[in-house]
Amino acid sequence: MEIRKYEPRDLAEMASLFNNYRVFYEQKSDVELAKRFISERAENNDSVIFVADTGNGVLNGFCQLYPSLCSVAAAPIYVLYDLFVSPAKRRSGVATQLLQVAATRAKSDGKVRMDLLTAKDNLKAQALYESLGWERDEMFYTYHLAID
Repeated sequence: MEIRKYEPRDLAEMASLFNNYRVFYEQKSDVELAKRFISERAENNDSVIFVADTGNGVLNGFCQLYPSLCSVAAAPIYVLYDLFVSPAKRRSGVATQLLQVAATRAKSDGKVRMDLLTAKDNLKAQALYESLGWERDEMFYTYHLAID
């Protein structure tokens, strides 16, 4: 298993994974939307995507980082917005490897930290994050506003 940066040749496999990720979060299946979204991220260079490559053209997982800024720290950060591993490959270390490569990239890119959100009931993911040194924020609530 190799964790590497996404390449355009990965688009079909990545779109399938990304579509499954969105379906996991109760979105309607739409592979064309997934393909367009990932393609645009790569073309616009506005995210960093890592893939877990089995070496035979099959991807088992991915994570996607978005560059941002932290005004309080007055420094750049990454938001780890997406992390997904194919159900058949969960609990095999793929997510750990993706997170470790993401952290290494954040350090090399001069980011002072990475942020992520996860569902309150996603206890397995929380345990993984905490095992890798991520700290839960107990001070702030997260809000969002849908813009129609």
